[in-house]
Amino acid sequence: MHALRLLADRDLRLTELPDPPPPAPGEAQIAVRAIALNHIDVWGWRGMAFARRSLPLTVGAEAVAEVVALGEGVAGLRPGQRVVPYGGMTCGTCRACREGRDNLCENVAGVRGFHADGFAQGLMNMPARLLVPVPEGVALEDAACAAITFGTVQHMLFDNARLEPGETVLVHAAGSGIGSAAVRMAKAIGCTVIGTVGDEMKAAKARALGVDHVVNYNTDRFESVARRVTGKRGVDVVFEHVGAATWQGSLLSLRMGGRLVTCGSTSGVSAETNLMMLFQRQLRITGSFGCSLRNIGESLAKMSQGIRPVLDTVLPLERFAEGLARLESRNVFGKIVVTL
Repeated sequence: MHALRLLADRDLRLTELPDPPPPAPGEAQIAVRAIALNHIDVWGWRGMAFARRSLPLTVGAEAVAEVVALGEGVAGLRPGQRVVPYGGMTCGTCRACREGRDNLCENVAGVRGFHADGFAQGLMNMPARLLVPVPEGVALEDAACAAITFGTVQHMLFDNARLEPGETVLVHAAGSGIGSAAVRMAKAIGCTVIGTVGDEMKAAKARALGVDHVVNYNTDRFESVARRVTGKRGVDVVFEHVGAATWQGSLLSLRMGGRLVTCGSTSGVSAETNLMMLFQRQLRITGSFGCSLRNIGESLAKMSQGIRPVLDTVLPLERFAEGLARLESRNVFGKIVVTL
Protein backbone atom coordinates (compact mmCIF):
# COMPACT_ATOMS: atom_id res chain seq x y z
CA MET A 1 0.00 0.00 0.00
CA HIS A 2 1.04 3.64 -0.42
CA ALA A 3 1.82 5.77 2.63
CA LEU A 4 3.00 9.35 3.03
CA ARG A 5 5.95 9.24 5.42
CA LEU A 6 7.79 12.03 7.21
CA LEU A 7 11.46 11.02 7.06
CA ALA A 8 12.91 14.20 8.61
CA ASP A 9 11.72 17.75 9.27
CA ARG A 10 9.91 18.97 6.11
CA ASP A 11 10.93 15.81 4.22
CA LEU A 12 7.75 14.02 3.12
CA ARG A 13 7.89 11.09 0.74
CA LEU A 14 5.30 8.80 -0.79
CA THR A 15 6.47 5.24 -0.07
CA GLU A 16 5.19 1.69 -0.23
CA LEU A 17 4.52 -0.32 2.93
CA PRO A 18 3.28 -3.88 3.45
CA ASP A 19 -0.46 -4.24 3.90
CA PRO A 20 -1.46 -4.70 7.55
CA PRO A 21 -2.41 -8.17 8.84
CA PRO A 22 -6.08 -9.10 9.33
CA PRO A 23 -7.71 -7.15 12.16
CA ALA A 24 -7.33 -8.57 15.66
CA PRO A 25 -10.29 -9.11 18.00
CA GLY A 26 -11.96 -5.77 18.71
CA GLU A 27 -10.34 -4.14 15.66
CA ALA A 28 -11.56 -3.04 12.25
CA GLN A 29 -9.44 -2.73 9.13
CA ILE A 30 -10.16 0.50 7.28
CA ALA A 31 -9.27 1.87 3.85
CA VAL A 32 -8.55 5.59 4.20
CA ARG A 33 -10.32 7.67 1.55
CA ALA A 34 -9.45 11.27 2.43
CA ILE A 35 -7.59 13.30 5.04
CA ALA A 36 -7.99 16.92 6.11
CA LEU A 37 -5.01 19.13 6.91
CA ASN A 38 -4.64 20.93 10.25
CA HIS A 39 -2.04 23.01 12.05
CA ILE A 40 -1.05 19.90 13.99
CA ASP A 41 0.17 18.52 10.65
CA VAL A 42 2.21 21.67 10.10
CA TRP A 43 3.72 21.39 13.59
CA GLY A 44 4.74 17.80 12.99
CA TRP A 45 6.14 18.69 9.56
CA ARG A 46 8.26 21.43 11.12
CA GLY A 47 9.53 19.06 13.80
CA MET A 48 7.44 20.65 16.57
CA ALA A 49 6.26 17.36 18.09
CA PHE A 50 6.15 18.22 21.77
CA ALA A 51 6.49 14.63 22.86
CA ARG A 52 8.53 11.62 21.97
CA ARG A 53 8.17 10.25 18.48
CA SER A 54 10.34 8.32 16.06
CA LEU A 55 10.82 8.87 12.34
CA PRO A 56 9.88 7.84 9.75
CA LEU A 57 6.25 8.55 10.63
CA THR A 58 3.09 8.24 8.56
CA VAL A 59 1.35 11.63 8.66
CA GLY A 60 -2.34 12.60 8.77
CA ALA A 61 -4.37 13.32 11.90
CA GLU A 62 -7.93 13.73 10.54
CA ALA A 63 -9.58 11.40 8.04
CA VAL A 64 -12.55 9.52 6.66
CA ALA A 65 -12.34 5.84 5.75
CA GLU A 66 -14.29 2.75 4.73
CA VAL A 67 -14.49 -0.46 6.72
CA VAL A 68 -12.77 -3.34 4.91
CA ALA A 69 -12.85 -6.16 7.48
CA LEU A 70 -13.85 -6.74 11.10
CA GLY A 71 -12.05 -8.60 13.83
CA GLU A 72 -13.70 -11.04 16.18
CA GLY A 73 -16.26 -9.58 18.56
CA VAL A 74 -16.89 -6.33 16.68
CA ALA A 75 -20.55 -5.34 16.48
CA GLY A 76 -22.27 -2.29 15.04
CA LEU A 77 -20.04 -1.96 11.97
CA ARG A 78 -20.10 -3.64 8.57
CA PRO A 79 -17.69 -3.89 5.61
CA GLY A 80 -18.25 -1.05 3.16
CA GLN A 81 -19.48 1.32 5.85
CA ARG A 82 -17.94 4.82 5.90
CA VAL A 83 -16.45 5.84 9.23
CA VAL A 84 -14.49 8.67 10.83
CA PRO A 85 -11.53 7.41 12.89
CA TYR A 86 -10.65 9.10 16.18
CA GLY A 87 -6.99 10.13 16.16
CA GLY A 88 -6.51 10.19 19.92
CA MET A 89 -4.91 6.92 21.09
CA THR A 90 -7.06 6.64 24.21
CA CYS A 91 -7.16 3.74 26.64
CA GLY A 92 -10.93 3.25 26.72
CA THR A 93 -10.83 2.12 30.35
CA CYS A 94 -10.01 5.14 32.55
CA ARG A 95 -12.78 7.13 34.22
CA ALA A 96 -12.76 9.89 31.57
CA CYS A 97 -13.04 7.37 28.73
CA ARG A 98 -15.82 5.47 30.47
CA GLU A 99 -17.72 8.73 30.94
CA GLY A 100 -17.39 9.68 27.27
CA ARG A 101 -14.81 12.41 27.87
CA ASP A 102 -12.30 10.82 25.51
CA ASN A 103 -10.15 13.94 25.12
CA LEU A 104 -9.42 13.83 28.87
CA CYS A 105 -8.10 10.24 28.77
CA GLU A 106 -5.69 9.69 31.65
CA ASN A 107 -3.56 7.21 29.69
CA VAL A 108 -3.58 8.64 26.17
CA ALA A 109 -0.65 7.31 24.12
CA GLY A 110 -0.55 10.24 21.69
CA VAL A 111 -2.20 11.56 18.55
CA ARG A 112 -2.05 9.71 15.25
CA GLY A 113 -0.08 11.57 12.61
CA PHE A 114 1.83 13.50 15.27
CA HIS A 115 3.20 11.03 17.82
CA ALA A 116 2.41 7.76 16.03
CA ASP A 117 1.59 6.63 12.49
CA GLY A 118 -1.38 8.52 11.09
CA PHE A 119 -4.00 8.14 8.41
CA ALA A 120 -2.13 9.00 5.18
CA GLN A 121 -1.93 5.35 4.15
CA GLY A 122 -4.06 2.94 2.17
CA LEU A 123 -5.02 0.50 4.92
CA MET A 124 -4.75 0.34 8.69
CA ASN A 125 -6.18 -1.49 11.68
CA MET A 126 -7.96 0.50 14.38
CA PRO A 127 -9.82 -0.30 17.61
CA ALA A 128 -13.43 -0.48 16.45
CA ARG A 129 -14.52 1.61 19.45
CA LEU A 130 -12.66 4.59 17.90
CA LEU A 131 -14.67 4.60 14.65
CA VAL A 132 -17.74 6.82 14.22
CA PRO A 133 -20.21 5.91 11.42
CA VAL A 134 -20.85 8.54 8.74
CA PRO A 135 -24.54 9.25 8.01
CA GLU A 136 -25.88 8.74 4.51
CA GLY A 137 -25.67 11.84 2.34
CA VAL A 138 -22.52 13.29 3.90
CA ALA A 139 -19.78 13.74 1.28
CA LEU A 140 -16.41 12.09 1.92
CA GLU A 141 -14.56 15.41 1.72
CA ASP A 142 -16.89 16.89 4.34
CA ALA A 143 -16.69 13.86 6.65
CA ALA A 144 -12.88 14.12 6.51
CA CYS A 145 -13.26 17.36 8.52
CA ALA A 146 -15.31 15.88 11.37
CA ALA A 147 -12.78 14.47 13.83
CA ILE A 148 -10.69 17.58 14.45
CA THR A 149 -12.25 20.59 12.71
CA PHE A 150 -15.97 20.21 13.37
CA GLY A 151 -15.44 18.16 16.53
CA THR A 152 -13.18 20.79 18.07
CA VAL A 153 -15.66 23.57 17.30
CA GLN A 154 -18.61 21.54 18.59
CA HIS A 155 -16.77 20.92 21.86
CA MET A 156 -15.64 24.54 22.19
CA LEU A 157 -18.89 26.31 21.40
CA PHE A 158 -21.45 23.98 22.92
CA ASP A 159 -19.78 21.87 25.63
CA ASN A 160 -17.53 24.62 26.96
CA ALA A 161 -18.81 28.08 25.94
CA ARG A 162 -22.47 26.96 26.15
CA LEU A 163 -23.36 29.16 23.18
CA GLU A 164 -27.08 29.96 23.05
CA PRO A 165 -29.30 31.04 20.14
CA GLY A 166 -29.31 34.79 19.60
CA GLU A 167 -26.04 35.49 21.38
CA THR A 168 -23.15 37.47 19.90
CA VAL A 169 -19.88 35.65 19.33
CA LEU A 170 -16.47 36.98 18.25
CA VAL A 171 -14.73 34.41 16.02
CA HIS A 172 -11.04 34.93 15.45
CA ALA A 173 -9.44 33.91 12.15
CA ALA A 174 -12.85 33.40 10.57
CA GLY A 175 -11.19 32.15 7.38
CA SER A 176 -9.40 29.28 9.08
CA GLY A 177 -10.74 25.74 9.15
CA ILE A 178 -12.13 25.92 12.67
CA GLY A 179 -12.98 29.62 12.38
CA SER A 180 -15.17 29.08 9.32
CA ALA A 181 -16.79 26.06 10.99
CA ALA A 182 -17.52 28.17 14.08
CA VAL A 183 -19.15 30.82 11.91
CA ARG A 184 -21.46 28.29 10.28
CA MET A 185 -22.40 26.56 13.53
CA ALA A 186 -23.10 29.88 15.28
CA LYS A 187 -25.14 31.27 12.38
CA ALA A 188 -27.14 28.02 12.24
CA ILE A 189 -28.61 28.80 15.68
CA GLY A 190 -29.24 32.48 14.98
CA CYS A 191 -26.20 34.08 16.57
CA THR A 192 -24.66 37.39 15.54
CA VAL A 193 -21.06 36.80 14.44
CA ILE A 194 -18.14 39.21 14.49
CA GLY A 195 -15.23 37.71 12.58
CA THR A 196 -11.59 38.74 12.28
CA VAL A 197 -9.54 38.23 9.11
CA GLY A 198 -6.13 39.34 7.85
CA ASP A 199 -6.83 40.81 4.42
CA GLU A 200 -9.59 42.17 2.21
CA MET A 201 -9.89 39.02 0.10
CA LYS A 202 -10.68 36.99 3.22
CA ALA A 203 -12.99 39.78 4.38
CA ALA A 204 -15.10 39.41 1.25
CA LYS A 205 -15.25 35.63 1.67
CA ALA A 206 -16.19 36.01 5.34
CA ARG A 207 -19.09 38.26 4.44
CA ALA A 208 -20.25 35.75 1.85
CA LEU A 209 -20.04 33.07 4.56
CA GLY A 210 -22.48 35.01 6.69
CA VAL A 211 -20.26 36.94 9.13
CA ASP A 212 -22.31 39.94 10.26
CA HIS A 213 -19.39 42.23 11.13
CA VAL A 214 -16.00 41.60 9.52
CA VAL A 215 -12.85 43.12 11.03
CA ASN A 216 -9.49 43.27 9.25
CA TYR A 217 -7.21 43.00 12.28
CA ASN A 218 -4.36 44.65 10.38
CA THR A 219 -6.29 47.89 9.92
CA ASP A 220 -8.90 47.96 12.71
CA ARG A 221 -9.12 47.11 16.41
CA PHE A 222 -11.54 44.21 16.74
CA GLU A 223 -12.23 45.00 20.41
CA SER A 224 -13.46 48.48 19.43
CA VAL A 225 -15.75 47.00 16.80
CA ALA A 226 -17.04 44.42 19.29
CA ARG A 227 -17.92 47.13 21.81
CA ARG A 228 -19.48 49.37 19.16
CA VAL A 229 -21.76 46.79 17.53
CA THR A 230 -23.00 45.61 20.94
CA GLY A 231 -23.75 49.12 22.21
CA LYS A 232 -20.69 49.00 24.53
CA ARG A 233 -22.07 45.89 26.22
CA GLY A 234 -19.53 43.42 24.81
CA VAL A 235 -19.91 40.01 23.21
CA ASP A 236 -21.27 36.94 24.95
CA VAL A 237 -18.58 34.56 23.69
CA VAL A 238 -15.10 34.84 22.22
CA PHE A 239 -13.90 31.92 20.08
CA GLU A 240 -10.14 32.23 20.62
CA HIS A 241 -7.39 30.19 18.99
CA VAL A 242 -4.82 32.81 17.96
CA GLY A 243 -3.08 33.34 21.29
CA ALA A 244 -0.91 36.19 22.51
CA ALA A 245 -1.66 38.59 19.64
CA THR A 246 -5.39 38.68 20.35
CA TRP A 247 -5.59 37.76 24.04
CA GLN A 248 -5.91 41.21 25.64
CA GLY A 249 -8.34 42.45 23.02
CA SER A 250 -10.42 39.30 23.37
CA LEU A 251 -10.89 39.86 27.10
CA LEU A 252 -11.75 43.52 26.49
CA SER A 253 -14.39 42.44 23.97
CA LEU A 254 -16.39 40.42 26.52
CA ARG A 255 -19.49 41.58 28.35
CA MET A 256 -19.90 41.24 32.09
CA GLY A 257 -19.93 37.51 32.76
CA GLY A 258 -18.82 36.77 29.20
CA ARG A 259 -17.15 33.50 28.20
CA LEU A 260 -13.88 33.01 26.35
CA VAL A 261 -13.00 29.55 25.05
CA THR A 262 -9.55 28.88 23.62
CA CYS A 263 -7.98 25.94 21.81
CA GLY A 264 -4.85 27.45 20.26
CA SER A 265 -1.86 29.74 20.53
CA THR A 266 -0.46 30.14 17.01
CA SER A 267 0.81 33.67 17.74
CA GLY A 268 2.50 32.79 21.04
CA VAL A 269 1.89 30.70 24.13
CA SER A 270 2.21 33.40 26.82
CA ALA A 271 0.05 36.47 27.38
CA GLU A 272 -0.60 38.86 30.26
CA THR A 273 -4.03 38.87 31.88
CA ASN A 274 -5.51 41.75 33.87
CA LEU A 275 -6.68 39.82 36.92
CA MET A 276 -8.67 42.73 38.31
CA MET A 277 -10.70 42.91 35.10
CA LEU A 278 -11.07 39.14 35.16
CA PHE A 279 -12.68 38.96 38.59
CA GLN A 280 -14.48 42.32 38.61
CA ARG A 281 -16.20 41.59 35.30
CA GLN A 282 -16.66 37.92 36.30
CA LEU A 283 -15.26 36.63 33.02
CA ARG A 284 -15.03 32.91 32.37
CA ILE A 285 -12.02 31.48 30.53
CA THR A 286 -12.08 27.85 29.40
CA GLY A 287 -9.33 25.87 27.76
CA SER A 288 -10.49 23.34 25.18
CA PHE A 289 -8.51 20.60 23.46
CA GLY A 290 -9.77 18.21 20.81
CA CYS A 291 -13.16 16.62 21.22
CA SER A 292 -14.94 13.46 22.29
CA LEU A 293 -16.32 10.65 20.15
CA ARG A 294 -19.76 12.07 20.96
CA ASN A 295 -18.72 15.42 19.47
CA ILE A 296 -17.70 13.72 16.22
CA GLY A 297 -21.12 12.09 16.01
CA GLU A 298 -22.78 15.45 16.68
CA SER A 299 -20.64 17.07 14.00
CA LEU A 300 -21.54 14.46 11.41
CA ALA A 301 -25.21 14.91 12.28
CA LYS A 302 -24.87 18.65 11.63
CA MET A 303 -23.24 17.92 8.28
CA SER A 304 -26.18 15.67 7.36
CA GLN A 305 -28.46 18.62 8.20
CA GLY A 306 -26.60 20.88 5.76
CA ILE A 307 -24.01 22.60 7.97
CA ARG A 308 -20.97 21.81 5.83
CA PRO A 309 -17.30 22.66 6.31
CA VAL A 310 -15.84 25.34 4.07
CA LEU A 311 -13.51 23.61 1.60
CA ASP A 312 -10.70 25.68 0.14
CA THR A 313 -9.03 23.00 -1.99
CA VAL A 314 -9.10 19.25 -2.60
CA LEU A 315 -5.68 17.83 -3.53
CA PRO A 316 -4.30 14.38 -4.41
CA LEU A 317 -2.02 12.67 -1.89
CA GLU A 318 1.19 13.48 -3.77
CA ARG A 319 0.46 17.22 -3.26
CA PHE A 320 0.16 16.90 0.53
CA ALA A 321 3.31 19.02 1.09
CA GLU A 322 1.87 21.77 -1.09
CA GLY A 323 -1.19 21.85 1.11
CA LEU A 324 0.96 22.08 4.26
CA ALA A 325 2.95 24.96 2.79
CA ARG A 326 -0.25 26.85 1.96
CA LEU A 327 -1.61 26.21 5.45
CA GLU A 328 1.65 27.43 6.99
CA SER A 329 1.55 30.62 4.89
CA ARG A 330 -2.14 31.18 5.83
CA ASN A 331 -2.96 31.42 2.13
CA VAL A 332 -6.15 29.47 2.62
CA PHE A 333 -9.83 30.05 3.43
CA GLY A 334 -11.43 27.01 5.01
CA LYS A 335 -10.10 23.47 4.80
CA ILE A 336 -7.62 21.69 2.55
CA VAL A 337 -8.60 18.06 1.99
CA VAL A 338 -6.32 15.41 0.48
CA THR A 339 -7.76 12.35 -1.25
CA LEU A 340 -6.11 8.94 -1.35
